[in-house]
Amino acid sequence: MKLNIVFYSLYGHIFEMAEAMAEGARHIEDAKVKLYQVPETLPDEVIEKMHATEARKTFAGVPTAKVENLAEADGIIFGTPTRFGNMCAQMRTFLDSTGGLWQQGGLVGKVGSVFASTATQHGGQESTILSFHTTLLHHGMIIVGMPYTEKRQMTLEEITGGTPYGATTIAAPDGSRRPSKNELEMARFQGMHVAKIVKRLKDNGDVAEEE
Repeated sequence: MKLNIVFYSLYGHIFEMAEAMAEGARHIEDAKVKLYQVPETLPDEVIEKMHATEARKTFAGVPTAKVENLAEADGIIFGTPTRFGNMCAQMRTFLDSTGGLWQQGGLVGKVGSVFASTATQHGGQESTILSFHTTLLHHGMIIVGMPYTEKRQMTLEEITGGTPYGATTIAAPDGSRRPSKNELEMARFQGMHVAKIVKRLKDNGDVAEEE
């Protein structure tokens, strides 16, 4: 059972969440989990001006995602920072390159899930994930979120990310806040939850193969 985690990260917040997703998913028997980062569209000099050069070195070794990495997987978890309540341009550009895959029905019946980060508590955590789901539905994917059995998303003891649509983290306007323990645990839960469902569907016969 193949589960790919495809993400974009600028300052490392989404990468940290992606690693937690992978850690959770690997608890499921036979789960083969790989991380991929979507291609960067910003020039190096712009990244430097945004003071992101050093942060990006921490995940420089993660391979760059290709469209075939989507087709080969049984399930895909996407991670994106929020840009004005939507996914980032890098992720949008990558998804816009999947037209051929869409024509082939290459993702029909595969599991899709999303997690995100925002600068502020109300900066579009839910709208980013929900609008991301539109693309997955056009591809015929089976959307999996983060059910309320993951009770960490209901805590009032601290400021935290976490939605029934997917795990999230709050980075702060200057990017200084790192994913909290609570947020990382929710990411691990989501990774495990998605992997369980992918395995169940795989064991019972893939939807795409039955059509």
